[in-house]
Amino acid sequence: MHTKFLKKKEIKKNWILLDAENAVLGRLAVIASNVLRGKNKVDYTPNQDCGDYLIIINANKVKLTGKKMKDKVYYKHTGYPGGLKKDNPENMIKKGKSSKIIQLAIKRMIPTGPLGYKQLTNCKIYPDNNHPHNAQNPKIIDIKEINKKNISI
Repeated sequence: MHTKFLKKKEIKKNWILLDAENAVLGRLAVIASNVLRGKNKVDYTPNQDCGDYLIIINANKVKLTGKKMKDKVYYKHTGYPGGLKKDNPENMIKKGKSSKIIQLAIKRMIPTGPLGYKQLTNCKIYPDNNHPHNAQNPKIIDIKEINKKNISI
């Protein structure tokens, strides 16, 4: 048996659209990270950027289960003494940073390093229905069809 590894010139990238309306954040992030890494493809190669381009719309309408909307804390440090900042998802959505919530969830599911950072740049997140990528004819993936638990009502 011979294992086939993709070369850079053999990689074909597609555009995929995910709708985050009423989607559970963690489940959305798992699907998104698998698409970005290319693990949903038959010819997945771990050392190549063989994932697809991803468009996520309706980031404002993503759901968090349980008490995570108020209790979950995101930490950030400015680099100066006493510069620890914290925020929760409820405040971030009020400030208009709902796309940052999804981006952080996806970022933490992708390996760190040059390849992981490159794969994360292939993800475009928009707070509402409008996006400038209609010319790419993205394939729409309905996450509710994958599993009914992916949607929270």
